[in-house]
Amino acid sequence: MLDIATLGFGEAAQAFISGWQSEPDAKQYQPISTFDIKIEDTSQHNLLIDTCAGLDVTCAYTRAEAFRRKSVIFSLVTADRAFQAAEAALPFIEKGALYLDCNSCSPATKARAAAMVDAGGGQYVDVAVMSPVHPAKHRTPLLLSGPFAAQALGVLTDLGMNAQVAGDHVGEASSIKMLRSVMIKGLEALTAECVLAARRAGVEKQVLASLQASDPGIDWTARSSYNLERMLVHGKRRAAEMREVAATLHELNLPNRMALAAVDWQQDLGNLGIDPGDKRLDSRTDAILKHLGP
Repeated sequence: MLDIATLGFGEAAQAFISGWQSEPDAKQYQPISTFDIKIEDTSQHNLLIDTCAGLDVTCAYTRAEAFRRKSVIFSLVTADRAFQAAEAALPFIEKGALYLDCNSCSPATKARAAAMVDAGGGQYVDVAVMSPVHPAKHRTPLLLSGPFAAQALGVLTDLGMNAQVAGDHVGEASSIKMLRSVMIKGLEALTAECVLAARRAGVEKQVLASLQASDPGIDWTARSSYNLERMLVHGKRRAAEMREVAATLHELNLPNRMALAAVDWQQDLGNLGIDPGDKRLDSRTDAILKHLGP
C-alpha cells in the first residue's frame, strides 16, 4: 500500500489525484493527505477544505500532520516557492520517503533542494512535468532524474502514471523541461506581441495569412488563440517558471534575453485576471487590448 501526500493542492495535485482515483485499484493508496499554505489564509481556507473533501483527500492543518507515515510526497507548488516549500517540509519528511519535486525549477535550484532533503533522510527525485496536466491528468508525461529515479519510476508506474527516467543526476530532467520552455513559453510571448500589435494596427488577417503561407504545418489562428488562453489563465505561474529558465541559461553562461522578455509578457497577461472567453482569436485579442489600455 502506498502512503501518499501532496505538498500543495492546486491544479496539478488535483489532476493527479483525480486521475489516480480513476484507476481500478485506487483503494490501495488511500487515504491521501495534503498540506497547502492556503489553509492559513482565511479567505481561501473553506474553499480548500471543500475541494479536498470533494476528492476524498485529508486536508491537513500542519505539515507534520500531512506527512506523518507517508512514504511518497509529491511537491506541487510554484516554481518560486519550491525550495522554500522543501525547506519548510524537511523536518516532517519521514526517513526514506520519496520526495518528488515536480516543480519547474532550474537544475541548480533542484540540486540545492536535493542536497537538503537527502541530508535530512529523505530521497529526492527531480521530476519534470512535460505537458499541461489536463486532459491527461495522472498520465501526463513525466521525466525523472537523480539517484532515486528508478525507485520512483516503480512507484509512479504502480500509480498508472506516464514516467520515464532521464538520468541518474538531479537536474537532468529539469534541464530538459527548462530548455524546452525557452521555446514553448517564449513562442507564447512572441504570439502575444505579434497578434496584439497586428490587431491594434488592423492588419491581423494579413499577418496571420502570411504566417500560414510561410509555415502551413501550424494553424496559426488556432495556435495563437490557444497561446493567449495559456497566458491569461496560467501567466503568473508561467512567469515564475520563465524566471527559472532564465536562471538555467545564466548557469550555462549563455544569454537569457529572450527568457527574461517572456517573463514580462507572461506576467502581464496573467495579471490581467480576465476570462479567456470563447476560442475566437479576435475576441481574446480585443479583451486583452481593452485591459491593456490605449
